[in-house]
Amino acid sequence: MPITWTGRPEADELLDTDPLALLIGLVLDQQVKMEKAFSGPYDLKQRLGHLDAGKISRMDPDRLDAVFRERPALHRFPGNMARRVQQLCQVIAEEYAGDAGAVWRDVEDGAELARRVSALPGFGDQKTLITVAVLAKKYGVQPRGWEAHAATWHTVADVDSPESMAEAREVKRRMKAEGKA
Repeated sequence: MPITWTGRPEADELLDTDPLALLIGLVLDQQVKMEKAFSGPYDLKQRLGHLDAGKISRMDPDRLDAVFRERPALHRFPGNMARRVQQLCQVIAEEYAGDAGAVWRDVEDGAELARRVSALPGFGDQKTLITVAVLAKKYGVQPRGWEAHAATWHTVADVDSPESMAEAREVKRRMKAEGKA
């Protein structure tokens, strides 16, 4: 089922077809609306003229920061997110030869998938669970035992309509409120 997370067909198509775009979107998915976060990779590609992990990893950090700050800013916290995206791209460039899909391609099992994802900059425990769920439900990446490493609550991995996006947003809001309690 194609991704319908942004309300922008061209941005959703990029998420569907470019593993780096997906990972960048997941990194940006914090403290902003999901539609904004997942539109970020498309907007970044438009501004840079590419979405190449090696090139982004070698960019002058101040230049990347400026790209994130161009109006409209790519994130509520453009400086922090520019750094985090550059760190992600450095790992993809150095450890996966610039191929973001290699993070999940040919993994032995769900534990290895979760280990690889959690080693990426910006991917804590919850983000790893969500990412494994996204990879399994949207991309068919289902190595043996993946279920034990995937989110069991309604996440962006389950979004296929505006209504399910609203549900994911409500679950995220509720979990955040419970976490602060």
